[in-house]
Amino acid sequence: MSKKKAIYSGTFDPITNGHIDIIKRALKVFDEVIVAIASSDAKKPMFNIDKRVELVEIATKNLDGTIAKPFNNLLVDFAKEQGVTNIIRGLRAVSDFEYELQMGYANSSLDKEIETIYFMPTLKNAFVSSSIVRELIKFDGNFNNLVPKEIIKELY
Repeated sequence: MSKKKAIYSGTFDPITNGHIDIIKRALKVFDEVIVAIASSDAKKPMFNIDKRVELVEIATKNLDGTIAKPFNNLLVDFAKEQGVTNIIRGLRAVSDFEYELQMGYANSSLDKEIETIYFMPTLKNAFVSSSIVRELIKFDGNFNNLVPKEIIKELY
């Protein structure tokens, strides 16, 4: 029997408890979730791609069925390379919805086989974002409750 696979993509700069929440929810539906870390050089990430992959691997090491992989091409092309047609996206707030809907339609227009599945995090993770964590890191704020405990030391 073939495994049901999905891709959860993002910059993960860094991975947060909100991301982990979405991964855990996706693992209830899919046998395998490829956490696809976009190089996103245009966004000028705080952490380089190798470090972000390492942080995702550390944060997900106890979540059976997760694989961290970097990518530097269109998500639909990466999905095709991986033999995956399901894309996972997280929706934290109404403000995410319009952007995510546009991206889902764009991906579907590029590859008719692509299905985008949206997951909402729990309420306690609804406000968590990598940009908030980066600001807290930059200004020596306390971010410990926003990221997986396994990566806290790596971020200091």
